[in-house]
Amino acid sequence: MPHPRDVIVLGLGGMGSAAAYHLAARGHRVLGLERFGPAHHRGSSHGGSRIVRQSYFEDPAYVPLLLRSYELFAKLEHDTGRSIATLCGGVMVGRPESRTVSGSLRSARQWDLPHEMLDAAEVRRRFPTLTPADDEVALYEARAGFVRPESTVAAHLQLAQQAGAELRFEEPVTRWEVLPGGRGVRVHTTDDVYSAGHLVVCPGAWAPGLLAGLGAHFTVERQVMYWFRPRGGSAPFAPERHPVYVWEDAEGVQIYGFPAIEGPDGGAKTAFFRKGSPCDPETVERTVTEAESAAMAAQLRTRLPQLPGSLRKAVTCMYTTTPDEHFVLARHPLHPEAVTVACGFSGHGFKFVPVVGEIVADLALNGTTEHPIALFDPRRDALRAPHRRLATPEGETTT
Repeated sequence: MPHPRDVIVLGLGGMGSAAAYHLAARGHRVLGLERFGPAHHRGSSHGGSRIVRQSYFEDPAYVPLLLRSYELFAKLEHDTGRSIATLCGGVMVGRPESRTVSGSLRSARQWDLPHEMLDAAEVRRRFPTLTPADDEVALYEARAGFVRPESTVAAHLQLAQQAGAELRFEEPVTRWEVLPGGRGVRVHTTDDVYSAGHLVVCPGAWAPGLLAGLGAHFTVERQVMYWFRPRGGSAPFAPERHPVYVWEDAEGVQIYGFPAIEGPDGGAKTAFFRKGSPCDPETVERTVTEAESAAMAAQLRTRLPQLPGSLRKAVTCMYTTTPDEHFVLARHPLHPEAVTVACGFSGHGFKFVPVVGEIVADLALNGTTEHPIALFDPRRDALRAPHRRLATPEGETTT
């Protein structure tokens, strides 16, 4: 008996909203399920801005995906009329041997990406808001910038619905199961039970519970984003004058930040990169302490001395990190005929949202994709570590 739907998409944040759109746009019957509301602030796809960059220090293998993602962000803007991407330029700052600088340079050279190498004096001349030390350098990329996560998610949800997808919000998934012989899936929620020919799991910080059978180790981390009002006003931090940045110090600590994009009183956003604490997504502490804000301000005083004038706000989000900080993006190795997974984006996934949606649609419908995703194989040895269970796990069941 045919299923009433072709594909169920579990999770409608950044990746899931894009997957629902690409699947529906190809003419398939799609049901999307989300535990919160549309474009919510309870997971990882919020905060007003996310950096986009192509000279990728994490690994040159990401660059082809980034190039396609840039094309799809532009198409998303065109198709919806929403403001999503701003390419204001960006600098990767640190000592020449730092991962941030040397890794960015390696990707830029391998893929022949336009870039400039700037010494500290040139950085200070071009961008007076930045004060690198004399032994620091920067890779400048004119096509770096930022995208707006809430607008991106809302745009994909809009297009998914226009293409015929059924999207259900405030309906948490409690478990899922593959039917005998791999002939489809059944998904249980707090409200109902649904069946489909295929399941796409984009669980964000709920991956440790909903993908327990994957055998991968995920660490969910509480992160904090800060908005500071610059001393003397926000004008020097406007997007036409101040770049996005990732900045690594001598101890390997990275911070990142943005122009002031929320008006004269909105402040400029900044945060630590990979300096979070393990958490449970159901009970994560949403209150940011004065000590946390003071630690961020202390980092800024030596690098962007105008910025930590006063704290406007601080907001938490979550990373879902794999041991090697690379994604998990593939057919489920235990259920390749029925389940596709997209998770473990390790704090650097949002810039890939549109291309991940395209890849997930390829995998769900065809079992393969032309995009290079070998790096994200869930069977890789780096993922085999003791599994950390959540306090209130949500399991998967195979029948």
